[in-house]
Amino acid sequence: MSDIDSTSQIWLEDFVPGTVLTSPSRLVTIEDIDTWAALTGERHPVHMDDAFAQAAGFRGRVAHGLFSLALVEGLKAEIGVFERSVIASLGWNNVKFSAPLYPGDNVHLRLTLVSKRSSSKPGKGIAEERGVLVKEDGTEVVSGDHIVILLSRPE
Repeated sequence: MSDIDSTSQIWLEDFVPGTVLTSPSRLVTIEDIDTWAALTGERHPVHMDDAFAQAAGFRGRVAHGLFSLALVEGLKAEIGVFERSVIASLGWNNVKFSAPLYPGDNVHLRLTLVSKRSSSKPGKGIAEERGVLVKEDGTEVVSGDHIVILLSRPE
């Protein structure tokens, strides 16, 4: 469970390094993989062909790595505490793909608030959060450090 009530927003003043938030779970499906391939045009056979994926050493088709990373952002949105306070992404650092993601896997996000600092622009700050997409058995699929622009609490 989250350390912060998901009905509230985390503004710059509320961003406490070390806080860990956990998202609801999400089931990954074949349809997710097919939709991602259609949206991006990335149809490598390891994602689209069971026999090819098995010959490559996987148990079957695997989700795209960038789909896994995108799930980090989608599951962060499910937590709901940054809907009005985060206004931009400045980039990702230290992204690591650690394990394959298969159709049928249930995953959730473990989001750790890492650091914050004031910006040169009034009412804004720069914050770093570490996202880890985790399977229900505890296996980490993808992790990375996300830098965002975070607003101060409105007056």
